[in-house]
Amino acid sequence: MANTAKFDRQEVLQRATWLFWQKGFHATSTRDLQQATNLRPGSIYAAFGSKSGLFKEVLSYYAQNRDQLLLQCINDEGSNLGGLRAYFHYILLGDDVDAPNELCLLAKAISELDEGEEALLAEARALLAAHGAKFRQYLESAVNAGELSKQTDSALLARQLQVQMIGLRTYLRATSDRTAVEQMIEQLFDPACVQTTS
Repeated sequence: MANTAKFDRQEVLQRATWLFWQKGFHATSTRDLQQATNLRPGSIYAAFGSKSGLFKEVLSYYAQNRDQLLLQCINDEGSNLGGLRAYFHYILLGDDVDAPNELCLLAKAISELDEGEEALLAEARALLAAHGAKFRQYLESAVNAGELSKQTDSALLARQLQVQMIGLRTYLRATSDRTAVEQMIEQLFDPACVQTTS
């Protein structure tokens, strides 16, 4: 895999994503990346320009995968609200429960990066906002489909859902109380309990 023309870029991004998510941007060394991706440093820099360049592509790759997973949940459930609920179940109680950090990678990056890494920080913020916009899009569709009240403030509710996801992941990691988290997810997506109105 030393030849940049021959390595599997998606596999490299998958491995780098897990490593950055586990260790963070600053704590991940070139040697760590070399071992995780099975690439030589020269190949990494030839393909991605720098560690920062690789991290930026990792953030985009991670966000794209999250968006695709959310869309798959919507399609599988056949409803917007049901799909959002399924997405929360997957992230919090399903396969994603074994993620290497209680924060999503975008939130972790924002908490770690400083103003000296403005380009990466801006990228992480933009991608997190874009994912929140996906929440809003599906919530607006839920309103239009009659799944939620016409008075629902979809923008505010989308922001609340992002906050809840981060909070519930941290709570689950701290308590291991899956039953409580499942109950809270159900309450979050119970139309009768949604009080966010414009």
